[in-house]
Amino acid sequence: MDDGSGQEEYTRQVLEAYRKTPCTMGTVRRADRMLAAQLYQRGVAVNVIENAFVLAAARRLMRPADAPPLGTIRSLAYFLPVIEEVIGLRVSPDYFQYVRRKLERIVSDR
Repeated sequence: MDDGSGQEEYTRQVLEAYRKTPCTMGTVRRADRMLAAQLYQRGVAVNVIENAFVLAAARRLMRPADAPPLGTIRSLAYFLPVIEEVIGLRVSPDYFQYVRRKLERIVSDR
């Protein structure tokens, strides 16, 4: 039986990754904690969530230069559609490593 430490560590990992994701405010709210707990209850793997963060941030940062600016992401809930998308994807983990490296280069160039 889970004594809660599994959920606590999962929530910590998810929220730390969220906080460090480019385009987010870098702060965690109560609603974000609750959503992380719900994702744990659903059995969504941390790496799926991290991959969704990378994919969404890369999409936002790779927009055309003349596109209107996007606001800062203020909620973990913003990523829910991308989390669902990543759950359904059948791609190699290497793809997400590639996107992660590309995102790191974009962020460092800004």
